[in-house]
Amino acid sequence: MKEASKLHIPLIATNEKITYGLPARSNDSVDAIVDDLVSGRQPGVVLLDFEKIGELVPKLAMKMGPIRKAQGFTALPDDEEFKKLVGKCTKCLQCTRDCPEALPISDAMAAAVNGYLSLFETLHDKCVGCGRCDYSCPSDIPVLNVIEKASQRVIREEKGKMRIGRGQIGDPEIREEGRNLVLGTTPGVIAFVGCGNYPDGTKDVYDIVEEMIQRSYIIITSGCAAMDVGMFKDKEGKTLYERYPGRFVKGNLLNTGSCVSNAHIAATTIKVASIFAGRKTKGNWEEIADYVLNRVGAVGLAWGAYSQKAFAIGTGCNRLGIPVVTGPHGTKYRRAFIGKPYKKENWNVLDGRDGSVINIEPAPEHLMITAETKAEVMPLLAKLCFRPSDNSLGRAIKLTHYIELSEKYLKKLPDDWQTYVRNEADLPVAKREPLMKLLEEKGWKIDWEKKKIIEGPLRKVDVSFQPTNVPRLCKEAKK
Repeated sequence: MKEASKLHIPLIATNEKITYGLPARSNDSVDAIVDDLVSGRQPGVVLLDFEKIGELVPKLAMKMGPIRKAQGFTALPDDEEFKKLVGKCTKCLQCTRDCPEALPISDAMAAAVNGYLSLFETLHDKCVGCGRCDYSCPSDIPVLNVIEKASQRVIREEKGKMRIGRGQIGDPEIREEGRNLVLGTTPGVIAFVGCGNYPDGTKDVYDIVEEMIQRSYIIITSGCAAMDVGMFKDKEGKTLYERYPGRFVKGNLLNTGSCVSNAHIAATTIKVASIFAGRKTKGNWEEIADYVLNRVGAVGLAWGAYSQKAFAIGTGCNRLGIPVVTGPHGTKYRRAFIGKPYKKENWNVLDGRDGSVINIEPAPEHLMITAETKAEVMPLLAKLCFRPSDNSLGRAIKLTHYIELSEKYLKKLPDDWQTYVRNEADLPVAKREPLMKLLEEKGWKIDWEKKKIIEGPLRKVDVSFQPTNVPRLCKEAKK
């Protein structure tokens, strides 16, 4: 309200729960309201009549535009004022302490005094615009406005290209690719969703998507994440949307649309259960979620989540059996569903063929968890795509990506890679022999003549295994 009044921007409150102490004008004529707002007699109004709102807003904008332009209203300081503001900084670091990203604002201020704006331009991408720095500055520097002023060059040059939101994934595409998802030969589906509250800038979004799509994961995006993916280009000047097709096939990049189109992403897993397992879609959430959890290698990534809406979307995916990873700010939600792989007795499922209890590897290990850095989240995404129903080819593909991503970004083998090995065919072909030597060091018995694993795995591969947590789905129970 204070900022709007300073910039001569009338405020229209349309919700009775947030009125800002403004006068109620729902019973007055639109022309009378326009006159009071344009003249400045009232800084804003409460208007609960939506038909009047629809008439008021364009009329008000057409009258206020020329007035604000003529009087030069702007939140940004001019060049002289900018120099004075950055010169006022005392390097107390209070802004950095209060910043949720701990951005080095004081360093950027010091550089700007000498005419160097590159640090501010870097901060502009990482800043989430929360405004804490404005309130915490003892020198009353409008830090957000200073960052915007210093970043005018990059703002003008910032251009991207994205594919239009396509909406739902059709049944024919799912019939073509769903089998590969269930068997594991397509390593997984990664839904990149959520807001722009990234821990280290927008470029991380591009890097994560590029890495995973090159490994043949299906990438589905929506909302802010979908836009941010299209803001960076390769050496040839092409965005990821220009480099990769938009079908529901491995190695493709899909944009379903706005944030609310996340419903299409969740619906895709429901369709897989309906088409390939004949699960009824009406009043049958339990059986569908059971199928998705045990057979569909899908995971959601809300790397920049901060709103309650993003959290609600993530929780909805959890209910459907889809693991979700959030960025470091996700800890502020104060909820996580973290698996305990060391409690072997917790990892039992039923075999749908006869109802027998099978102790399985933790797949997926978590339902909701946070990751601190880009390096940490890469192998975690690959890990959460493991499913008990993977065949040997699918498991080898997934294990290859899990190991390679861990070695590339964390500079080490995963601590639990052997947990996901059921026989020698599950091992990556290129690294099979050295990995078998490591397994032997861990106490596994290896027949080197036949190059087979004799003893050690938690369970054996069974291509007809039908994992489920719902007793009534077992054939013995149906009898």
